[in-house]
Amino acid sequence: MEKIYQTTENTSKKVSAKPETIKFLLDYSKSLNITEAKGIQFESNLN
Repeated sequence: MEKIYQTTENTSKKVSAKPETIKFLLDYSKSLNITEAKGIQFESNLN
């Protein structure tokens, strides 16, 4: 039973983003407007 379990630990690296990048993504998501009309979605940036 022991042989079927993975013995290596998680080797993923944590990634950290700059505060400027996070601010840009949050501002962009706030300005994004999605409008739906007759089953079609329109995306517009409200800048």
